[in-house]
Amino acid sequence: MSGTFTIFKKELKGFVFGPTFWIICFLVSLIFSWIYPIQLNMFAQLLLNYVMQQNVPANQLNIHYGVFLRVLSYLNLVLIFVVPALTMKLFAEEKKMHTFDLLLTSPVTSFQIVIGKYLAALGAILGLVLVALCYPLATAALAKLNWAPLFIAFFGIFLVGAVYAAMDLFCSSLTDNSLIAYVASVIFNVSIWFVGIGAEAVDSAVARKVFEHVSLSSHLSSLVEGTIRTNGLIFFASIIVLFCFLAERVVESSRWR
Repeated sequence: MSGTFTIFKKELKGFVFGPTFWIICFLVSLIFSWIYPIQLNMFAQLLLNYVMQQNVPANQLNIHYGVFLRVLSYLNLVLIFVVPALTMKLFAEEKKMHTFDLLLTSPVTSFQIVIGKYLAALGAILGLVLVALCYPLATAALAKLNWAPLFIAFFGIFLVGAVYAAMDLFCSSLTDNSLIAYVASVIFNVSIWFVGIGAEAVDSAVARKVFEHVSLSSHLSSLVEGTIRTNGLIFFASIIVLFCFLAERVVESSRWR
């Protein structure tokens, strides 16, 4: 575990003391400073329409659905492109700078290397999620919020970010070119959302259930609505373990070349 902590501390320092993470934090805060007031104004207009016409869907009158879930969808879109920027250098840059060979000869296992780098990426993603969470928290001064669904919804988006980090870390382990790692990571992040579409394209009930079970959106939907389901947590954990294992295999194979 000391090897994992050493790698984690080194990579986390790289995020904290490097410019990339803070530039991304600034861009995220800039985006949400623009989007969030727009969503609040749209919600206020919706309430006004309800008072005057009363033909608005009931769930849209809840600030959780009317504002927070829309903000979460923007945060997910941001993470699709931002997480690859955080992870692309974790292995690719080390290979390009030939420090990866030194890392392999150090007294740490491939498992400790991958987990240490993955946990550092999770730390950076948690920072971005907390930046986005500041905006709903600021709303607490203006409206009464239901805290549990709000925190569970943001926890769900954090889990999606954790899935992106695992897949993108695997992409970074495959190449010594950061740009290729970034492009491949974005393709992975976007592609995983299309897996569940197969449920609508097949006629077989069994096949439809299989596609629904491997659909990221179906498992995320319960979390963003404020419900934690065991099968959803197992699904997220399974993808994370799978891609961390694949990254570990790539790193381990590099020892024997």
